Amino acid sequence: MMDERVIRSRVMMLGVMVVALLVVWWPDISLETIGSPVCDSKLLCVVFLDVGQGDAIFIQSSSGKQMLIDSGRDNNVLRQLGEVMSFSDRDLDYILATHPDADHVGGLSAVLDRFSVLHVIRTENESETGVWETAVRKMEEEGVVVHFARRGQRYDLGNDVYLEILFPDIDASELESNTSSIVARLVYGDTAFMLTGDSPKSIEEYLVLVEGENLQSNVLKAGHHGSRTSTSELFIAEVDPDYAVISAGADNSYGHPHLEVTDLLFNFGVEIRSTAEEGNIVFWSDGAEVYLKQ
Repeated sequence: MMDERVIRSRVMMLGVMVVALLVVWWPDISLETIGSPVCDSKLLCVVFLDVGQGDAIFIQSSSGKQMLIDSGRDNNVLRQLGEVMSFSDRDLDYILATHPDADHVGGLSAVLDRFSVLHVIRTENESETGVWETAVRKMEEEGVVVHFARRGQRYDLGNDVYLEILFPDIDASELESNTSSIVARLVYGDTAFMLTGDSPKSIEEYLVLVEGENLQSNVLKAGHHGSRTSTSELFIAEVDPDYAVISAGADNSYGHPHLEVTDLLFNFGVEIRSTAEEGNIVFWSDGAEVYLKQ
């Protein structure tokens, strides 16, 4: 009969080999995340990914349905997804591209290469940049179902979680890129997340006129990385968030977030969280309250 110590040693060696193979198979995975999921399977999970000077937001409902909103400016989004998704998970139900600027869609082609994606939500707005043209070509090659966003659309993420499109309400092909940004509200029960892309103050204030108190959300993704071109006083007053997330790169050349934006949020009593300072920022919702994962 084989000695018990020999058996334990061989089992341990096999375990080490399995972990090594997993890291090779998914090189973007961090060893410390194996067996430590960021998202609680019983809650809505929203992760503002640290992709530098850009936007990327991962959403997973308790049904298991997943959505990625934007993809940063490069392949770094894969590493960040590796921090929050299971190493065996190669599927995304939805990708939403708010607008075709490189800092929002630069990683889209890499995501389409790595994952099986069922649906892409976008606008008619186009860009002649190589990253956007490559992403559009990959959507066509993969046979992804493409939806052009319109106000009033709802995308079901299961278990009473849905994403509602607030803007655009017209064909966005002729709009300036930032102005064409998809603005959406993620809703679960009595909780909500306001997700704004790079939408400028003019669109924010238009939404206040047409939506009013229906904009109220627990978490606001500050528009345009905390630029003074977004996050108007009128909009903050209607959204009335507990938290504002600023997705920007450390020491970026644009000076984001601008001081007048952070001062305004502070004066409204909004708690500011920054990917540049904290890395990935994780929120959970049980439909009644939103919790910041520390």
